[in-house]
Amino acid sequence: MAKQKKTRKKYRGFWIFFKLQLLLLLLLVAAAAYYFAGGYAQTISELKDDADLLVAKSSVDTFRKGETGLVYDAGGKLLKAYKGEKDAYYIKYADIPEIVEKTFVAVEDQKFYRHKGVDYLAIIRATIAMLRNGEVTQGGSTITQQLARTIYLSMDRTWERKMEEIFIARNLEDKYTKTQIMEFYLNNIYFGNGYYGIQAAAQGYFSKSIDKLDLSQVVFLCAIPNNPSLYDPVHHKKNTLSRRDRMLTTMYEQGVISAAAAREAKEEKIKLKRKKGIEKNDYVETYVNYCAIRALMKQQGFTFQHYFDSAKEEKKYNKEYKKLYRECESSLYTSGYRIYTSINMQQQDKLQAAIDTGLEGFQDVNEEGVYKLQGAGVTIDNTTGYVTAIVGGRTQHFEGYTLNRAYQSFRQPGSAIKPLLVYTPMLERGYTPDTVVMDEPITDGPSNSDGVYEGAITIRHAVKKSKNTIAWKLFDELSPVTGLSYLKAMNFTKIDPEDERLPAALGGFTIGVSPVEMAAGFASLQNDGCYREPTCIIKIEDTKGDLIYTSETDEEKGQRKKEEAEGTRIYKSNAARMMTNLLETVMHEGTARGLSLGDMPSAGKTGTTNDNKDGWFAGYTRYFTTSVWVGYDQPAELPGLTGSTYPGNIWHNYMLSIHENMTPMSFIPYIEQKQVDMDFHE
Repeated sequence: MAKQKKTRKKYRGFWIFFKLQLLLLLLLVAAAAYYFAGGYAQTISELKDDADLLVAKSSVDTFRKGETGLVYDAGGKLLKAYKGEKDAYYIKYADIPEIVEKTFVAVEDQKFYRHKGVDYLAIIRATIAMLRNGEVTQGGSTITQQLARTIYLSMDRTWERKMEEIFIARNLEDKYTKTQIMEFYLNNIYFGNGYYGIQAAAQGYFSKSIDKLDLSQVVFLCAIPNNPSLYDPVHHKKNTLSRRDRMLTTMYEQGVISAAAAREAKEEKIKLKRKKGIEKNDYVETYVNYCAIRALMKQQGFTFQHYFDSAKEEKKYNKEYKKLYRECESSLYTSGYRIYTSINMQQQDKLQAAIDTGLEGFQDVNEEGVYKLQGAGVTIDNTTGYVTAIVGGRTQHFEGYTLNRAYQSFRQPGSAIKPLLVYTPMLERGYTPDTVVMDEPITDGPSNSDGVYEGAITIRHAVKKSKNTIAWKLFDELSPVTGLSYLKAMNFTKIDPEDERLPAALGGFTIGVSPVEMAAGFASLQNDGCYREPTCIIKIEDTKGDLIYTSETDEEKGQRKKEEAEGTRIYKSNAARMMTNLLETVMHEGTARGLSLGDMPSAGKTGTTNDNKDGWFAGYTRYFTTSVWVGYDQPAELPGLTGSTYPGNIWHNYMLSIHENMTPMSFIPYIEQKQVDMDFHE
């Protein structure tokens, strides 16, 4: 009787499985009919023809591409070589440890040795999801399909890309053996942080050849390609470890490893040992990479956007941005580009030295060995608008730390923001340096930093003394929305809707600003009110010397295109000149007195946040603009920190050094205009 029941259950299970397979097959046929009936037959035929041609023209060398890329400074000296790690670390199938192959097969494609490039049941599941959601939301890709996508295709989630991927995968299986496909795959997939291929990843993360790694380390590496950003071992190690453990469980369940081996591998602590001189990213390198990727995206017609009308619009933008960013990042590391930059290494070294020396009295470090007190600075050439020096932190003599605070960190700017979103906009609206305003206590408003209220004073005096009361009242008259619109126009990227309130006049932002943004903003004042997007990329060429991207003119090498050189007008020119004149007074008589540059005319502004958590100094000459930030990565009070102390001294010492032997050059004087006298009595 029991045997009969078992038999019935067995047959019932068989029929359920059979019906399910039949249903899935019918759905696939229905989906195919839907596409063909909708006029997609010709498109699919064209995709197949393209795939046939791509694979027919391929050879083993197709999967070994990855030439050395070169980066040059402003003087044409080699700064960095992208080592083309697909070539440098290409590893033959015979030299790949068996466990690497077994790991990927167990986790990514269990039917790898049985299918002909495509797992149709997985595609049916993805098709059902697509019909349900209106777009491709599930993968279903085999190892061969992943290889096809990596070598030939974009990361688009469209049915056209999926069909082309299928056709290419089938052709690859017809032309190459499973062994070759596995070799190509393991040498081309992306492991994050610029590493392509399993050997490059092993060398990059552990400074060892792949055959020297143990089970836990191998599976740890194999966890990354599924989502290199989410499972980035440098920045999201916990995520990588979590996926490693799940993969080890899967491998045990499939009989690839024993329970004891899985348990031991999970218990092992992973310690990264990144190779010196190749994988370590310094501040110049990280910024060059960032600017180069953006230049490549721009060359492809991408329009950058920072503010959106809806969450849907933002989601769509972020999806497109991430896709193209990853493609351009991959291209940067593997295409052998020649990248010509505006980085002046003499200035770079001097700015780094000024920050290191200015903060050398603070030696406390956090758990990772990083200095707790940090500084960052950026210099822009006022003639071209190019970034010539960028320092994202103090010098650290260890590997793997890549945070570049100069463009990746955002902090409240304090009073340093007043010229950009309060005073210059009001100078456009009829105020002058001599306009009289009332300095007096404000109900439910800010106090002046020195607690002193002087009654009727001029705008010049208010700026010189950094009067919070006057900035608050003027911002109220201007309106926060209007004031913040100036920052948005200069690509300050982290302005939050919550910032549309009066405290923003004093730098009270939800997120904050970066040193690069502040430097570009102050450079706009010197540039007669015109903003130029900060970048360090002059041009990018391919290995043949053909131009991929340029910001140069055709007539004069090294100069930006006319529209980029002139910039986008943000402020009226006379308002910008008046603001510069006011900031000159700050240098000689105000909060920055003692920080002037001798005979070299200079203009600048200090900034200090509540409880002395952040200190800023942003200033310029006719030649260069430099912004400096000092503070803790985790905001904390630092007694004695103001804009005029540590950041001001760093700015002063550095700017003196780079202006040595340069001819003093005065700022363009403003044109006198009728004054507006205001009575702010409440």
